[in-house]
Amino acid sequence: GAGGQGSRGAGEQGRKYQLLVVSAKTNTALETATANLVRHLQEHPQINLADVAYTLQVGRQAFEHRRILVCCNQNDAVEALTSQNPQRVFTYHHKPSHRPVIFMFSGQGTQYVNMARELYEVETTFKTHVDTCAEILQQHLNLDIRQILFQDETKVTEQLQQTALTQPGLFVIEYALAQLWMEWGVHPEAMIGHSIGEYVAATIAGVFSLEDALAIVATRGRLMQQLPTGSMLAIPLPVENLRSLLTDDTQIAAVNSPSSCVVSGKSEAITALHNQLLLQGIECRMLHTSHAFHSEMMQPIVPEFVEVVNQVKLNVPSIRFISNVTGTWISDSDATNPSYWGEHLRQTVRFSDGISQLLQFEGVFLEVGPGRTLTTFTKQHLQSDFKQLVVNCLRHVKEEQSDFAYLLQALGRLWLFGVEIDWSGFYIHQQPLRLPLPTYPFERQRYWIDAKSSSPSFSSEPIVLHEEPSSQLDSSYSYFRPNISNSYVAPTNELEKQVTEIWQEVIGIAQVGIYDNFYELGGDSLIATQLVSRLRAKFPVELPLRDLLVQAMIPAKQAEMIEQLLLEKIEELSEEQVAVLLAGAS
Repeated sequence: GAGGQGSRGAGEQGRKYQLLVVSAKTNTALETATANLVRHLQEHPQINLADVAYTLQVGRQAFEHRRILVCCNQNDAVEALTSQNPQRVFTYHHKPSHRPVIFMFSGQGTQYVNMARELYEVETTFKTHVDTCAEILQQHLNLDIRQILFQDETKVTEQLQQTALTQPGLFVIEYALAQLWMEWGVHPEAMIGHSIGEYVAATIAGVFSLEDALAIVATRGRLMQQLPTGSMLAIPLPVENLRSLLTDDTQIAAVNSPSSCVVSGKSEAITALHNQLLLQGIECRMLHTSHAFHSEMMQPIVPEFVEVVNQVKLNVPSIRFISNVTGTWISDSDATNPSYWGEHLRQTVRFSDGISQLLQFEGVFLEVGPGRTLTTFTKQHLQSDFKQLVVNCLRHVKEEQSDFAYLLQALGRLWLFGVEIDWSGFYIHQQPLRLPLPTYPFERQRYWIDAKSSSPSFSSEPIVLHEEPSSQLDSSYSYFRPNISNSYVAPTNELEKQVTEIWQEVIGIAQVGIYDNFYELGGDSLIATQLVSRLRAKFPVELPLRDLLVQAMIPAKQAEMIEQLLLEKIEELSEEQVAVLLAGAS
């Protein structure tokens, strides 16, 4: 334990955030339980929030109607649960069933300096695994990878962008993160990795020992770094549309989703392809990589690399995982064949085929690694009636948020969805206490909803949390939309109403709330294009597709963006359009 805290130590600095979980057999009981918890927190200002979180997690049976909140202190908890802030308080109703977990390990290009640094500082298990890997890698890299991964932001460095260090760096973070999830009771039934990520999957599955995996990954990065540089271009087109554009100097490096590929090759050839596509109005993106991975340019190192793999013992996988080379389950013969790992380094990454294969699982797809690249690719495969949950657990480089709070939110969403968490593993380095908290609210009477609520009527009304009427408190989820992790919030003005109506028509759902996420509702890239053209037709403004789908994944944000653009060109609008705008902005 941390010094002076007796039995209450938590890692090195203690966990600054807590995950509160509440569940009940019915929606009304869930509202009552939430209200009772809020009242209890208000009446006991000195209570230890970590003990409250622990008691809710281990001292209560988990029922079908569930709610979570990640918070940092009492006031934060009371405020968020009272307002039921839809971007923080998540509610979900899951039917009891087995929820398999699929680990997805991110590939190169997702890395950044200080990824998971806070986890290294506060989570003992994560730190232990990173330290073990760093010590093994020392002899292969002649440096301490921790000094490359975690450093002062002011000394911004190119080091981590060097392939020879990027690959071992990503492996270490993803491997340690997977070990942390497994300690928390989240074990994968299947796995998939993107390029370098497949090595983490193979190591978790026991194909390589940790020592051998690190030696191979370090060698792979070093050999690649010695090759002539090349370029890689991400293109939002189906693979069929690309084949005719390829030359001898360009190859398809990855097929990531039905509408997204990467082409790899000599820099001049890639630049020419980029310009050609730009002229056709196709927005592409050059990737931050130094070399043309998964292309003919990798061929010279394949024999030497295979020779290195030949020197280690390869075992049959104990957990099944998808092969990037075949796009389906890896066979025992491939996993244990050094030539396979040579092919893996230069063949196309068939990630899209792999995800299609995994969608037979109605489970949780958990991205184990920095950012949400694989989460996005996976969501592009989902059909409108999908039953999968796709979650990432480490923030993207541009997101300003605590690593631990982010990870806790992911853990909470897994619990919401019915994944069994091993709370004793979660608290292995702490000893929180059980507290007396309000007991289960048995429903002996009928509760009446506050009349101000704007949502449709349901068969059972939620109780109001406190005396003043507040339309925000009706968090019942409707039966007209898929069960997603936030509750329905009605449009608050004319503009939001018009945007949600377009969403409803395009996605085919009877009720869309202003905080509903496009991908969670089953949106995909094709629907996105239809949505944007409908919005452009309705509102006479230039709406960039990228902005709408990257920064504005919820109707509220889109309405805000449209309002901004309309105000900028108000002179050009007709009187009728100005009237709608003013009604929307009121």
